Formats: sequence, C-alpha cells, structure tokens
Amino acid sequence: MDLGIRGKRALVCAASKGLGRGCAEALAAEGVDLVINARGEEALANTAAELADRYGVTVDHVAADITTDEGRAKVLEAAGDLDILVNNAGGPPPGHWLDWSRDDFIKAVDSNMLTAIALMQATVPGMMERRWGRVVNITSAAVRAPIAVLGLSNTARTGLTGFVAGMSRDVIKHGVNVNNLLPGLHATARADSLDGGTAKAEGISIEEARARRQASIPAGRYGEAGDFGAACAFLCSEQAKFIVGQNLLLDGGALNVTM
Repeated sequence: MDLGIRGKRALVCAASKGLGRGCAEALAAEGVDLVINARGEEALANTAAELADRYGVTVDHVAADITTDEGRAKVLEAAGDLDILVNNAGGPPPGHWLDWSRDDFIKAVDSNMLTAIALMQATVPGMMERRWGRVVNITSAAVRAPIAVLGLSNTARTGLTGFVAGMSRDVIKHGVNVNNLLPGLHATARADSLDGGTAKAEGISIEEARARRQASIPAGRYGEAGDFGAACAFLCSEQAKFIVGQNLLLDGGALNVTM
C-alpha cells in the first residue's frame, strides 16, 4: 500500500533507538524526509546516517533535550515547516505513590505532557495553514489500564490524552489529524529496565522475569519496534484521514477489554 506521504517532512522525537527509531524508520521507508531528535549525539548521528543511506531520504539530526525550552527551540529551528510530528519521550521511573514528591510530578508532567503540547502548539498552526498535517503522540497502554508502579507516567500521559481528545477535534477541519499510539511492552530499554527491577525485587534472574512477563501477554512475546513504527506510519498516511483523536493500543492483547 502506498501511504501517500512520500516527500513529506517529519519530526520524530527520541528517535535514536526503541519505538522512536521504529517510527522514524517506517516513515523513512515511505519516502518521508526526517528531522530526528534525542539527547545522545553519537547514537543519533549513527541512526541518521543509517536511515539516510538505507532509504535515500534526507535525515537531519539535532541532539538536544526536547523536554527543555532550549532544546525545543533548537529542534524546531532545524525542523522548519513540518507535515508530521511524532511526539515521544522516555517515561518517568517506577516507584510507590507515597514516595513521589511534587517535584517528581512536575517533572513527569513537563516531560510526558507539556512537552508534547508545546511541540503541537509550535507546529500544528503551520499544518493548519497548509491544510494537511499528522500528529502521533506515543503515550502508553497505562492510559487504558493504569500500572500502580508507573503512577507518574499514568498521571502525565492521561493528561495528554485528555488534551488531545479536545484539540484533535478542533483541528481536523483544517486537515490535521491528531492521534495517540499506546504501546504495551516492547523489546526496548524500557522493558529491560522493568525486567531488571522485577528480577532484583524478587531475587530471580532477568531471563526468568522476562519469561514470566511475556507469558502474561496473549501474543506470547514483547512487541517489536518495527511493527510499532508501521502503525505510526499508517496513522500518518493519507488513508488515515478519517481517524481523529483515537488511542490505538499495541500490546499483544495484554489488556483484556471488549472495547
């Protein structure tokens, strides 16, 4: 299927590895020129070179902390006029609700809610003027089924979901589609961290912790970044123009719900 986005320009955040890279690669495969961002220069530069060489698209990279005003300004200056925005940021650390301070919550909200909103406020008006745009926010399956130890993430990402629910329905009349992708467990550093935490807490090996967690997923495995990226690319496509303000769950069937 031709997704109809060849020649578009996209900004993909946290794109040097994991789900962000999966999204960047899927868009590059469709002929989308990229601006990719992450904090680490070396890994980001390597990703940019690999994607440009493999897919023959332009890939600019900007190493910066997208959760800061300075970092966003640096990235947006390099990005210029965008057709596609993929918002992504690493989740806050796990913990217990009694241990989190106000500063912990503010940091989580800044990283996983307000950063995405600021980037949409900076880029979506231009998309509206040009009568075409796509925004995909990478949130979490915890928006649908909260995970107690990820309370900081639950709080911030659910806030972003509420914002998008209203904002997406305001901008669609200008040809801009905004949706959210909700990953369950994928084979990324985040899963490694969770498995490591479980192993340490229960005195078992990481392999045992991983096998136990995978067994709880009907698909019997963690997701792959490439599959996640393909879903992102579809939400950015011409064919997705009637999908508005939705929350697409990619969790291998882990969340046992009817709707």
